[in-house]
Amino acid sequence: MKKLLIPVLGMALSLPAIAQQAPKPYGALPSARQLKWHDTEMYCIVHFTPTTFEDKEWGYGDADPKTFNPSNFDAEQIIRSAKAGGFRGIVCVAKHHDGFCLWPTKTTDYNISKSPFRNGKGDMVRELEQACRKNGMKFAVYCSPWDRNNKDYGTDKYLATYQAQLRELYTNYGPVFMSWHDGANGGDGYYGGARETRKINNLVYYDWDNTWKITRELAPDACIFSDVGLDVRWVGNERGFANETSWATFTPTSADGKSKGVPGNANDKDAPTGTRNGKYWIPAECDVSLRPGWFYHESQNNRVKTPQQLLDLYFKSVGRGAALDLGLSPDKRGQLHDIDVASLKGLGDLLRKTFGTNIAATAQVSATGSRGKAFPVKNMLDNDRKTYWASQDEVTTPELTIAWKKPATFNIVGIREAIALGQRIDGFAIDVWQDGQWKEVHKGTSVGALRLVRLPNYYSTEKIRLRITDSPVAVTVAELGVYAEPEQLVAPVIRRDKDGQVTISSPASVHAIRYTIDGSEPTASSAVYTKPFELKHPGTVKAKAFGASGSGATESVQFDIPSAGWSIDQNAAKAIDGDPQTVWYSPRSGKYPHTLTLNLGQSTTLKGFTFLPDGSDHRSGTVYGYQVWVSEDGQNWGDPVAEGRFDNIQNSPIEQRVLFRTPKAGKYLRFTATEPTDSKQTWANVAELGVITK
Repeated sequence: MKKLLIPVLGMALSLPAIAQQAPKPYGALPSARQLKWHDTEMYCIVHFTPTTFEDKEWGYGDADPKTFNPSNFDAEQIIRSAKAGGFRGIVCVAKHHDGFCLWPTKTTDYNISKSPFRNGKGDMVRELEQACRKNGMKFAVYCSPWDRNNKDYGTDKYLATYQAQLRELYTNYGPVFMSWHDGANGGDGYYGGARETRKINNLVYYDWDNTWKITRELAPDACIFSDVGLDVRWVGNERGFANETSWATFTPTSADGKSKGVPGNANDKDAPTGTRNGKYWIPAECDVSLRPGWFYHESQNNRVKTPQQLLDLYFKSVGRGAALDLGLSPDKRGQLHDIDVASLKGLGDLLRKTFGTNIAATAQVSATGSRGKAFPVKNMLDNDRKTYWASQDEVTTPELTIAWKKPATFNIVGIREAIALGQRIDGFAIDVWQDGQWKEVHKGTSVGALRLVRLPNYYSTEKIRLRITDSPVAVTVAELGVYAEPEQLVAPVIRRDKDGQVTISSPASVHAIRYTIDGSEPTASSAVYTKPFELKHPGTVKAKAFGASGSGATESVQFDIPSAGWSIDQNAAKAIDGDPQTVWYSPRSGKYPHTLTLNLGQSTTLKGFTFLPDGSDHRSGTVYGYQVWVSEDGQNWGDPVAEGRFDNIQNSPIEQRVLFRTPKAGKYLRFTATEPTDSKQTWANVAELGVITK
């Protein structure tokens, strides 16, 4: 594949030869390994264990190794598909929480050598690693610290096993560009047959300081990723984006801010933004799965993110100075599904079309307060991060002007700082020359490794001006780009309120949105959406955008009976109002269990229920365990019709759909939250509670 000509390319910056004229570094600075990581910017994490064959999100640790038997594993297919999407590296989940190791480890019998794969001679970590090397992709590993299979987990014997696994991976499969860690730290599991719940003190159990010394010794070029760094921080959500203001500097602490932070106990609420003038350079990684779950589920084949959705995540991660880590989930064959492959290729095509031409390269660029001949404005247009333009020390609010001989059409502006000297810019604005005067079209804050400004409209102009409005020191700009995005016919957003009113909107300007309510695919002759319409019965609404270049991806939403006429106790009207942005919270002074009783207004045969948690960045009180009953009179409930746990709901707060063992008729549904994801939070939240009748 040809090299992508997009603004995520480049090399780590080195200072000009005339060092005495260079601006002084400012604040926390990136290390050499971090600069290489910034160059990577897009990579994928691959989840594939017996959990795939169990159709679960988290394996319990008791699956027979013989269940792991992909019919046609193809590492090359996975790696080539990721590369086609513009990604530059792969993180291999060598061991997930179920404890099953994808390499023939000496530390446990619960590994790939006990499976039928390659007749017990297989090594999936090796195959993925070699496919990466062959295709010019970087390679990294994740080995879960939590092990639901290991009999010693929770005791003082387990740490040596975990550390030995890391040593094997670093020694046998390096070099790795990252060592990926999280704070998974105990709960229910198989544990060698004990089948019990084990809790640990996550502040000390994994001995992170000494564990990471192993990384530094055996993989010195690897960036350590976790909630708190050491080199790269988790962005605080699994939705794939950083905040619009995004600082690469960060001061990690524990969740309460009073002690040293560790994975699983960190100030995640601060992670989407970072810390301006933070103690360390710890930029953000934005992780998100291509599908709703991290593991393959056939039921999610129609919920794969579209190329347009991935491009939006790209702007909100890479375009905010962070990195995009996209989760890939091979199916039971051991390959990516055709839908996933097509989506990745579609993203790569969009990146090439959008960033293949830097319109600024044909312009005349000028700047106020330039530092001198060693730092000319042409350095901003040479597609080389090793060179940069700089202002004089006393000039902290310079202006850069880009001018063409004839009008240019654009909707994206890209800016890079020379981050080897620190993140310096606190504020900027973009102006467009229109009708003989400057018109401000955007105001922003942080820049850092890369800031991509995606304007809501296209502009045709002869001049653009970038104004630095706030900086504590002299300004540096390594690269400056202007781009025109092709027409984006993104999938519309479909919503229905409690009264059955359906609204359809598009994140981008389009010629028309056409829709159907009979389950058929929208065509050029389908109804045009102009205003909200009623859908007071179960049905499927499909919609797509139509424009000059054709039509976009189809959005499909299956609605059940609307909540009009329902009532609910505990002042929880927000839980049945049809708006996922409004959330019911139980009193903070309460304690588990928390119960909501839903009155459907009439007896209805129920096949299951739906549950949506608060999905905001600062959510708390997320429900983990549940029980559900159905009753005709609201007095006699009998046995629960469903009970269990919402796996990974804290990090992936998507709608949960739970089917009952057998359908049951009733007028009332009682939902009881039996356990939170965080035992310290005694309250519960519910964004939407619904029923399944079809």
